[in-house]
Amino acid sequence: MILSASRRTDIPAYYSEWFLNRMKEGFLYVRNPMNPHQISRIDLSPEVVDCIVFWTKNPADMMGRLGALERYPYYFQFTLTGYGKDMEPNLPDKREVLIPAFRKLSERIGKERVIWRYDPVLVNRRYTAAYHVKAFGEIADSLADHTRKVVISFVDMYAKLRRNARIFGFGEVASEDMVYLAGEMARIAAEHGLAIESCAEQADLREAGIRHGSCIDQRLIEEITGCSLSGGKDRNQRKECGCLESIEVGTYDTCLNGCRYCYANHGDGKVRETAGLYRADSPLLCGEVGAEDKVTDRKVKSLKDAQMRWFS
Repeated sequence: MILSASRRTDIPAYYSEWFLNRMKEGFLYVRNPMNPHQISRIDLSPEVVDCIVFWTKNPADMMGRLGALERYPYYFQFTLTGYGKDMEPNLPDKREVLIPAFRKLSERIGKERVIWRYDPVLVNRRYTAAYHVKAFGEIADSLADHTRKVVISFVDMYAKLRRNARIFGFGEVASEDMVYLAGEMARIAAEHGLAIESCAEQADLREAGIRHGSCIDQRLIEEITGCSLSGGKDRNQRKECGCLESIEVGTYDTCLNGCRYCYANHGDGKVRETAGLYRADSPLLCGEVGAEDKVTDRKVKSLKDAQMRWFS
């Protein structure tokens, strides 16, 4: 079993105490977002957790706690973009805080286990294609010795984004901008010795030198663990997604980063309401089990092949 922690919220930034408490206790609860009264109990024992994939924009709160994960393989998807406070209002300064945090994390766990994400790419009057090329290049200069790969994607216009899209003047990225940006980002990545992949991107960017990637990457997990895995494609993700199957442990409407392009939140008010229910000792992230809720053990198992494969 691979744990995704999380596509729905920033657990390392805001909920690391809860997550590590759950790892210590050996289980956690996850509500079904389509049926809120249905709760799954997830076994977190090292025998079934093959790897944990963390998604974050600021791992600082978790950095001093990583020793608690010594029995578990893991890696980080770390998003660093060129946006300012208008788009990412609750993030600290990138040059002073986040880039140093990326480097520190890489030095702590190894650059192969910290993936740089520059996504989503959106274009408006301020954040033009030329702006992104410059920002991408500057960040690549700062991170080239501390990661092996960068992942990009272009903004998808989910229904949740329509209000902010009107306010901040962005929409689907024009094809000419996409082609230009993909080519320039691939060039910059190559100049810095970085592999570059796209995330669940409908457009075929192979001519620009960008292949479709997998954020929950079977090859990387096999490299980290030294074991072959037998899992399949994650059927709960979009058809363009190449990720290995995983169990998502986050909760929508709990991320406090406040990013204006976020698809996981319905709005600041809803986030404040849900996040206000957070208790670090609860088996649920931001909530309690109610009288009408039904808790069911989810069947989980290791994806490791019986035959071990060790990497040099």
